[in-house]
Amino acid sequence: MGDWFYRNIVEPGKLPTLLALTSFILTFLITRAVTRLIRAGKGPFRNVTPGGMHIHHVVPGVVLTVVGGFASVGSGRHGPAAAASAVIFGIGVGLVLDEFALILHLDDVYWTEQGRQSVEVVVLAAALALLALGGFSPLGVDQLTPEERQNRAVVLVTLAGNFLFVVITLVKGKMRMAFIGVLVPFVALFGAVRLARPGSPWARRFYRKRPRARARARLRSYHHDRRWDRPRRKFQDLIGGAPDRPNRRDGVDR
Repeated sequence: MGDWFYRNIVEPGKLPTLLALTSFILTFLITRAVTRLIRAGKGPFRNVTPGGMHIHHVVPGVVLTVVGGFASVGSGRHGPAAAASAVIFGIGVGLVLDEFALILHLDDVYWTEQGRQSVEVVVLAAALALLALGGFSPLGVDQLTPEERQNRAVVLVTLAGNFLFVVITLVKGKMRMAFIGVLVPFVALFGAVRLARPGSPWARRFYRKRPRARARARLRSYHHDRRWDRPRRKFQDLIGGAPDRPNRRDGVDR
């Protein structure tokens, strides 16, 4: 095990990536556990509110991300400095992405339905980091043979083709598939050739005069969401906590 770890992780310089990913995931899980305890009024933890102003943990997260990121750039891929920088960077990213929804909406939506977006982004970021750690290169260049890599034309065509698939998948409203497709081209190709999601830029542009395509897209989206929405929500609630349910009095949410 030790020999495998050295040959596959330490020697190729992947240890900082592994440390950043591990610290990122642990920071997110610990942060969610603490915030759930604060929400329930249990334990010694409380919100940080100096002078009555609530300091969200995205603030120290940004500081740690900047410090760890710049330190990582200057420390290379080997040595204690690289490892320490990776850990600092991972902790910062975990704190920032845990409140991604707050940054996106510029509002405290942490325990609302919109707050689920933070959990989605964290899961997606962890998946991409795992793919990168596993040796996948952006846009599938790692799938070329050594002889093909020597031919710059083949590399450029491969990059351009895969990038086109990623863009089409993104325009079709399939954000998760597009991001994963950056590292796994087959995913982007699969997303590019399938029907677009209703309401996506592709659907508005190309399905406007094609009622059958619009109907098929809505039907496929309905079945997909019906099949996966409940398991996805249960998974998000498990790791991130269930959002608050709005109180309804006289027809008004409070």
